[in-house]
Amino acid sequence: MAEKDKACDKDLPEAALVPSEQLKFINRFTVTRADACISCGMCASLCPYGVHKRIEGHARILPPDDRRCIGPSCEVNYFFCVANCPTNSLSVGTSETFISMGDPRWTSEMILATWAQSETGRPLPLDHPGNIGASGGGFDRLHFRLPEPKAKFDPDEICTAIDLNRRGSGPMIRIPIPIYGGGMSFGSVSLYTMLARAKAAKKWKTFTCTGEGGYPEALVPYKDNVITQVATGLFGVREETIQRTKIVEFKYAQGAKPGLGGHLLHDKNTPEVARMREAVPYTSLFSPFPFHSVYSVEDHKKHLDWASAINPTALMSVKVSTPNDVEMVSVGSYYAGAHIVHLDGGYGGTGAAPEIAKKNIAMPIEYAIPKVHKFLLNEGIRDQVTLLASGGLRTAMDVAKTIALGADGAVTGTADLVALGCVRCGNCESGRGCPRGIATTDPILDKLIDADWGAERISNLYNSWRLQWCDLLSRFGMTDIAELRGRTDLLRHADKPAKGGGK
Repeated sequence: MAEKDKACDKDLPEAALVPSEQLKFINRFTVTRADACISCGMCASLCPYGVHKRIEGHARILPPDDRRCIGPSCEVNYFFCVANCPTNSLSVGTSETFISMGDPRWTSEMILATWAQSETGRPLPLDHPGNIGASGGGFDRLHFRLPEPKAKFDPDEICTAIDLNRRGSGPMIRIPIPIYGGGMSFGSVSLYTMLARAKAAKKWKTFTCTGEGGYPEALVPYKDNVITQVATGLFGVREETIQRTKIVEFKYAQGAKPGLGGHLLHDKNTPEVARMREAVPYTSLFSPFPFHSVYSVEDHKKHLDWASAINPTALMSVKVSTPNDVEMVSVGSYYAGAHIVHLDGGYGGTGAAPEIAKKNIAMPIEYAIPKVHKFLLNEGIRDQVTLLASGGLRTAMDVAKTIALGADGAVTGTADLVALGCVRCGNCESGRGCPRGIATTDPILDKLIDADWGAERISNLYNSWRLQWCDLLSRFGMTDIAELRGRTDLLRHADKPAKGGGK
């Protein structure tokens, strides 16, 4: 590709404030006032944050505005309301709403930080607690050796684009950010959620993926930014859906449930979903684990050749989980004709993925990426393959870590849903599905998501992430995200902070 064609796209979307009426501000702390309070107004006169307010002429002080409270850390201040209350009526504790949100992988802090990024498009500081979870493993144990911030950087001077076709022939597709949206099928999520992701992908000139539930007609206007997935169930796979796309993704396995296939509960298989999947409404739908027509690299190549015959201009992506021989699978995929090798780890998945599968099957993605990267290097084909990783990548820093481990970019999914208001309650695969209208096909619940509103929030999240990547690259003296690939020397593991890793 000519250098002029590899220029980094400067015409990127700008962030706009997208507040949410649905997402009420969640306070981190609760201020409790006991009945012994005499409404003297001392707390209101001291607190500079406006937690307490006493209206002149009213007999009693107003209830505390918890949202403004900074918590127990205020006790070092002379104006700490609890210490100054003459009747000892005040106490400050952690909000039960705050601590009940999320899980160890998606902590309350991370969810709130993602919501803030989605509302404003502003980046998080690289050392913000919202960048890391509390799982005790995986990317939560990996950290960058962050240098001190340098002088103010210009994001326009830093390139975050990656190429999706590195073979030197065929359509050259370059996306301005090193991510695209992973497959989430119609049925597992609502049509409006799919539309929001497609609109955001179009705005950022990147992609989103249909998942295995077919290609709803409402996505056709965004076909240049929608990947058609072909999975083992072949739900909704038709010639026209392969012909209209720029990328065909063959999903051989999902990292969150390798060896198990897929399962859509009968409640979510509404008549519209069933029509798309050519199935009977309100029956449970299963997709088998393997493609029963693929048991060798030769079968694999025939598979890709079949799609190429239908759409000769489409790039071929192969999504696999991370078995012990994942490097051999990746090399085989390259020689079968894949442009993109997509490694899917086990930290992702919705509430439909069983925990026993996530925790006990296949290799952790942070081990699989460098293993495949180095093997492709040794085979002399690394620069002809676009290596992407997915599986529970939650933040801009997670994406940056995958690249430092050896990937070219990443595929994300749940972060988009959190931008739309997901609180990780885990009801995706239960009854009518998501009570917030995201992962549901219920005709009433899915109206809770407005596609245009959702697209703007996802777009803001991408903008925020890009600014974080620019900040990180600037600190390392880099101007292109490609320079970060394989730089494991910039990472340290929490268990070995002194020794670190080699390049």
